[in-house]
Amino acid sequence: MKQIGRLILLAVVFGAILVSQSCKKDSGPGESVEDIQLKKLSKTWTATSVKLDNVDQTGYDTFSLLISGVAGSDTFSYSTSGRPQTSSWLSSGLWKFGTSPETQIIRDPGTADELNMTYSVTDTQLQITYTFTGNGYSSSGRTSNVKGQWVFTFN
Repeated sequence: MKQIGRLILLAVVFGAILVSQSCKKDSGPGESVEDIQLKKLSKTWTATSVKLDNVDQTGYDTFSLLISGVAGSDTFSYSTSGRPQTSSWLSSGLWKFGTSPETQIIRDPGTADELNMTYSVTDTQLQITYTFTGNGYSSSGRTSNVKGQWVFTFN
């Protein structure tokens, strides 16, 4: 009888060990949507197509956009290179996610140059769409009119 009791106790202990080992450990809250999107966006993107009001634009052959930031931050940075003489892009600035982090960013938030943008991103392509209503930017400040809907496609 003692041996049966020991065997039952041993079986219960062994079963408890098996059950506890098979339980999935809590991995915490996981990454935020913003952090996941930031990982996808953070790199240097090279323009492959630039359209203003659905018309191909010239002068963007060497245009690139560097997006960077630190996970958990509220604002991030961008810089451009290869802009044409007049552009709807500043050479650099800050950005943050909009109300829908999977599709919206706000360029230069809280400034006179604030601009809401819609984007889609994969591992290999970024597309940014926005409507620009002001004057364009050049190395000497604001100049020329570049109003309209812009669509930038990057690889």
